[in-house]
Amino acid sequence: MKTVNVVAAVIQSGDKIFATARGYGEFRGQWEFPGGKVEAGETPDEALKREIREELRVDIDVGNLIDTIEYDYPAFHLSMKVFWCSITSGNIELVEAESAKWFGADELETVPWLPADLTLLKQIKSEIGKRPNL
Repeated sequence: MKTVNVVAAVIQSGDKIFATARGYGEFRGQWEFPGGKVEAGETPDEALKREIREELRVDIDVGNLIDTIEYDYPAFHLSMKVFWCSITSGNIELVEAESAKWFGADELETVPWLPADLTLLKQIKSEIGKRPNL
């Protein structure tokens, strides 16, 4: 099975977490943490900064690794490195997503998540209260 290496940003502002709903493809309308594929020669940090700039038109600081998710979708294996992030400049503009929202910890489970992203919710909810306000 083909492995797809991606990175994702859990963007925090205060006690809120940013997520987007897919605007295209098989998983359209399902929620995810923004990010994308790591290109040849890129570090995960570089890939995440590039993807967020392309998808949301903002610059971010990439913080600590939250987890590396290994998930088997029917057509491929996903290896996703997920990082805490904060916006450093720009105003969010949705380029690919159909919707976006800032979620409080108690709101995270109110939308349909992509399966791989869903596996992160419990960990994010437990850590958000312990993290400094970014």
